[in-house]
Amino acid sequence: MANGLIITAPRSGDGKTFLTLGILRYFARSGLLVRAAKIGPDYIDPAFHAAASGHSCLSLDTWAMRPETIIGLVSCLTEGTGLVVVEGVMGLFDGVRDTVETFNDGSTASIARITGWPLVMVIDVRGQTVSAAATVQGFSRFHSHLYLAGVILNRASSQHHVEVVRAALARCVPETVVLGSVPDETRLELPTRHLGLVQARELPDLNPFLESAADIVSRSVDVDAVSNLARPARLLPCTAAGGQITPLPPLGQRIAVALDDAFTFVYPAILQGWSQKGAEVVPFSPLNNESPPVDCDAIYLPGGYPELHIQLLSSNIHFMNGIKKAASCSRIILGECGGYMVLGHALIDADGHQHRMAGVLPIVTSFAQRQLHLGYRVVSLLRESPLGDTGAVFRGHEFHYATLLSEGPGEVLFAVADATGQSLGTAGLRHGNVMGSFIHLIDSAERRYPYP
Repeated sequence: MANGLIITAPRSGDGKTFLTLGILRYFARSGLLVRAAKIGPDYIDPAFHAAASGHSCLSLDTWAMRPETIIGLVSCLTEGTGLVVVEGVMGLFDGVRDTVETFNDGSTASIARITGWPLVMVIDVRGQTVSAAATVQGFSRFHSHLYLAGVILNRASSQHHVEVVRAALARCVPETVVLGSVPDETRLELPTRHLGLVQARELPDLNPFLESAADIVSRSVDVDAVSNLARPARLLPCTAAGGQITPLPPLGQRIAVALDDAFTFVYPAILQGWSQKGAEVVPFSPLNNESPPVDCDAIYLPGGYPELHIQLLSSNIHFMNGIKKAASCSRIILGECGGYMVLGHALIDADGHQHRMAGVLPIVTSFAQRQLHLGYRVVSLLRESPLGDTGAVFRGHEFHYATLLSEGPGEVLFAVADATGQSLGTAGLRHGNVMGSFIHLIDSAERRYPYP
């Protein structure tokens, strides 16, 4: 089993994504089989991790995932791998609760607690010296069950600046290794849009960016020391499922999955779970005007950015007719977020222009009337469906700016609550075997038990 470590930071924006990508690419091009994971509900960063490492990146989320799912994913990550590098979410202790005494708050700290993987903290030292050491001291002693093994100083202004911070760290937290310092002028930037970074698959210069990140890391960080800090995950002896994971029940025996620049928000664990249950996953591209294969008994339209490709999608008659024909033949169709919008009658773009969609669900959505919907969600099925029996519970998240202008008639799909258990009413729609909602499902929540 491979050793692992977690890259964290005191807060978002301190540089952990850049350092993670540089470390991954450095080890990958050195010939080491390195795997990546991302903590929290995130589709975009894992695609960059996969590009940097050359292997798929799995998401780990202690709030949204059952313990057996986490254990299975960690087992998959470490089997036959040389090193596992995990990027944290937000600041180290940030989750859905105001305490770090739980295993399931979705924080980076909760993954560190249940895996035992050491922490490497990225500290943005711009505008501070001794205060940076005080920050590290506070994080290292805030919770006794965590091991803050090393720090990387990011955005240092000069060598003198680095020496002052190093001296302060040696006094305050001598047990924590300073692994290196990255000069501020070497910072690289990736383009962003309304849901985060522009997708990895859309960036023609991504590979040169990753190579530059690896070059910076190799010059600025003691990468051998980083690798030497990694440790085995302590929860693996408790693994009973042998890496088997089933976050969601398979929609069918042969599932057509839309995968292209418009439909990219897919958790690999879900597709992997379907395959492990004996289902065949068949990708197709709506942007290339491909119809879902007629020999598939189910169709999955995940989220993504259909609003950025709305004219092309609307004019791709072969794709749209394929969805309509599948619905008329009672094949199972599930749409999430962007996929849900495409299943509707119409989608209104940012300029207020209406575009015809597949028309198999009676909904109209708008990207012109933007409103942020963000947060974890607990959903339960209001009626039996291909997802499960009435009352089946799932956990997931919602992150979109689109507005639902009209919905119905049809059967409401989910009862919804937020991460605190506060009811948010209902969400989603089912019309025959076609169903969808704005919620991205992550895992079943029917069997939850304490971590070993």
